[in-house]
Amino acid sequence: MKTKGSVKNKVNIVTLGCSKNLVDSEEIFTQLRANQFDVTHESKKDDANIVIVNTCGFIDNAKQESIDTILRYADAKEHGLIDKLYVTGCLSHRYKDDLEKEIPTVDAYFGTNELPRLLKTLKADYKHELVGERLITTPAHFAYLKIAEGCDRPCSFCAIPLMRGGHISKPIEQLVRETQSLVKRGTKELILIAQDLTYYGLDLYKKRRLEDLLRALSDVEGLEWIRLQYAYPSGFPMEILDVMAERDNICKYLDMPLQHGSNKVLKSMRRGITRKKTEELIQQIRSKVPGIALRTTLISGHPGETEEDFEEMYRFVEEMRFDRLGVFNYSHEENTHSYTMEDDVPEDIKQERTDAIMELQQGISYDLNQAKIGHTYKVLFDRKENGYFIGRTEHDSPEVDNEVLVEATSDTYIRQGDFATVIITDATEFDLYGQLVKA
Repeated sequence: MKTKGSVKNKVNIVTLGCSKNLVDSEEIFTQLRANQFDVTHESKKDDANIVIVNTCGFIDNAKQESIDTILRYADAKEHGLIDKLYVTGCLSHRYKDDLEKEIPTVDAYFGTNELPRLLKTLKADYKHELVGERLITTPAHFAYLKIAEGCDRPCSFCAIPLMRGGHISKPIEQLVRETQSLVKRGTKELILIAQDLTYYGLDLYKKRRLEDLLRALSDVEGLEWIRLQYAYPSGFPMEILDVMAERDNICKYLDMPLQHGSNKVLKSMRRGITRKKTEELIQQIRSKVPGIALRTTLISGHPGETEEDFEEMYRFVEEMRFDRLGVFNYSHEENTHSYTMEDDVPEDIKQERTDAIMELQQGISYDLNQAKIGHTYKVLFDRKENGYFIGRTEHDSPEVDNEVLVEATSDTYIRQGDFATVIITDATEFDLYGQLVKA
């Protein structure tokens, strides 16, 4: 923490939660820089006198992390180590009244759509001309592009609509301009995010237009990879698979949270799809885009989930053999439909079921990775660490998926953001090892 008398009027933005929150922080960052603020993102120096905490309110663990972070900076303020503390984001949006009572040290709380008010509080102008312009906090070679805000889906367990509101698509022209701006500053990989990518365009154009958006972004010169995250299975727009198959710069990768494998639980979750239809969709996707990597997430312990329901989900994972998979323990969220049900699966049982699924996935991932040995891949390198250059194939998103490690020998040199061809020589459950293929 800083001491009194150090640099004044320096802002540090602390981001918690998902990539959608990160984009929001980058927009705050961009606006403050344009207003001549000295601003950093997650500074390790603790030398800022103004701190903005961008919170997550998704599930219990995320909410607790956000609260702990607020308390840390509230304590710093009480000890005179910072002057101002502001809180924004999902937790602040959802629990503003409670937080104001419990942590009054915070100077002001803001909701998810209150950037102009936050800026006004800091005596900064909201610059409309910066819409579509964004300074990124990720390494320059990849960036997230939020194509829509909010969600219209009725999932019974999810509080996102309470914090983010209904689905609002950004115009294609605006997204193309933002992409062109990012590419000019060195972005090679664009990761498309939203609560539901597949809903894109329905509100703005009265029809799904993700296919058109993909074609427009794919045409941006210099953009080498486009990655899709957070697709909803019900009403999936199959035409995007044709674009994915025909365009070389659209990664053969799809993140599609499926949440469960039991018909009873899927119905209780209000997912609008059955296990059979889900399996048919997966088969169609794999048929239309051979070699595609499918990532999914599941929920363990939703109200009413029996041992039989869990076994159905287990067999579903066993049969579908997803390339990437994560599991969340169910979190009982106020004001959701699931909150009206009894949270009747004990926490230890939720965790046992989560662990069982992840152990199964570990074996699947090991088998799939072993099959990659001897094959060559185009790899985008993110960093150098512990004697290795570390990168990813088109089948892997940053921070959540597999990585490719190439030993940093005396005759091997790779820059951050470089693409290179790598032959895989060894593999573990979640990592690949390889050697550069010399040109």
